[in-house]
Amino acid sequence: RGEREERPEREKERDRERSEVRRMIRCFLIINNFGKPRLIKFYERLTNEQRQKAIDHAYRLVSKRFDDLCNFVEDDKLFGEDTHLIYRHFATLYFIVICDKAESELGILDLIQVYVETLDKSFENVCELDIIFNQQKAGLILDQMITGGLVLETNSQEIVKRYKELEQSFKEKKDTNSPAGGLYNKNNTRAF
Repeated sequence: RGEREERPEREKERDRERSEVRRMIRCFLIINNFGKPRLIKFYERLTNEQRQKAIDHAYRLVSKRFDDLCNFVEDDKLFGEDTHLIYRHFATLYFIVICDKAESELGILDLIQVYVETLDKSFENVCELDIIFNQQKAGLILDQMITGGLVLETNSQEIVKRYKELEQSFKEKKDTNSPAGGLYNKNNTRAF
């Protein structure tokens, strides 16, 4: 009987510890002017229903705002009172970051700017269709910048360099796993 009483206490303690662990960035969203998500990255566990609610709520908040207003929105309904939403509107896309209030608003705006510049370098004049048809590439570039809700890299040139290295290693791996068993040599058609 004593173990049954202790177990709920231990579970409550674990829940408290988990709630104390905060990530700086909760999610990074790219949503078009019509509310269609184009790229979604959540850095904490949420159910699909909670994610959809967050996406819809974030879109409603930013789409109603005039362009001459600041790019910071505080809303307790989204993730609680310790978070805020920071966004930029480029052409047909909203780039939205929901993060803890401890995070610098200007730092997040700069992060969004660096991400857009990096996409622009990678796709040469990036547009919504580039993100739609190259979601993996756009996601990998974002993963080079943010992992686990923490910002790792903000140097656009370094991010592009790392992505190209990653792309090259994928290409080399694909070539060695080809049906010909890697026997085909590009310089010489006979590798025997």
